[in-house]
Amino acid sequence: MNLMKLVALISGGIDSPVAIQMMLKQGVEIVPAYFDNSPFSDEFTDQRALDNLKRLKKLYPKHLKPARIIPHGPSLIEFAQKCDRRYTCVLCRRMMFRVAGKLAKKLKADGLVTGEALGQKASQTIENLNVTTQATDMPILRPLIGMDKEETIKIAKDIGTFDISTRKAICCQVVPQYPATRSTLERLESEEEKVDLNKLTEVALNGVKTQ
Repeated sequence: MNLMKLVALISGGIDSPVAIQMMLKQGVEIVPAYFDNSPFSDEFTDQRALDNLKRLKKLYPKHLKPARIIPHGPSLIEFAQKCDRRYTCVLCRRMMFRVAGKLAKKLKADGLVTGEALGQKASQTIENLNVTTQATDMPILRPLIGMDKEETIKIAKDIGTFDISTRKAICCQVVPQYPATRSTLERLESEEEKVDLNKLTEVALNGVKTQ
């Protein structure tokens, strides 16, 4: 039986390291993918993600593979400048899935993993989860989907990632004041027509670095 391989989206926050750990303990091979949001975040956010991966590597040295760092700032700039600002977070998430899905295919991975939990962010309502999922044809696993934040925090503390995830840092500064919580695929595809998705995807994939 071949070992399952998944590309896992990791941020500098609490949730995604926990989601990755939950898959690692099942014996899944994980390739972390970190989307670098600069100039809308800082190096401390980047370092939190990388330090969490170092922690997870100590716990699961065999199955956690080197991270892929993906430039996401160019896409965010385009969305912020050319699209309805209410949809920035959902457009961002769709772009992440679009790029991660293509990366997963290149790496011959079986699917994606995220730290999303139902309703905890604007991009994680049932409507927005539905439209972001449709940005890729790769399966997306969400091991935290039904967990509340306190459950996730407890696991983070148990595995030693909580203190890293809560270090001071500037997270994404492109988040709109009033993000859309009930997006439709038709509206998002209309917004995406305002940018060159193929070019942005190419820029992201061509800029991938292994760390």
